[in-house]
Amino acid sequence: MVETAQVSGRRELHFDSYQEILDDVHRLASGPTKHLGNWSLGQCCEHLAKGMEYAVDGASFKASWILRLVGPLLKNRLITRPMKPGFKLPKNATPYLPGESDDSVGIARLEKAIERMQNVTGPKPHVFLGAMTREEWDQLHFRHAEMHLSFILPAE
Repeated sequence: MVETAQVSGRRELHFDSYQEILDDVHRLASGPTKHLGNWSLGQCCEHLAKGMEYAVDGASFKASWILRLVGPLLKNRLITRPMKPGFKLPKNATPYLPGESDDSVGIARLEKAIERMQNVTGPKPHVFLGAMTREEWDQLHFRHAEMHLSFILPAE
């Protein structure tokens, strides 16, 4: 298991739209890739899709009261700055971790999740950041995708 907070050589990414995420994923899928972290391209896509599905459908778990108290204070930082790797989800959030996923399956799930996210008018509250506008959710998903996809490099 790679300690992702210590990984060097990641790509520097910045997404301003869901289309930019899809373009990057499709570019990566068009050739061989190397992953610096613990997940394949398909697993990263599956995980990103689960986060978007949760924004549309709501979470299946509840964050601790302390996270719900502190979360809103962290919201602006999380949606405006790059996410740091190495964050460990709580045990009750394990459904949001990817299983084994073929790249094409993970990409298809991400494509569907992005389509749903783009069409939602009232996303659900975040499990610890609380109520969020559609624009805040978009920015959170962009930062989340930047962090995870930065571990996937086109193979040389």
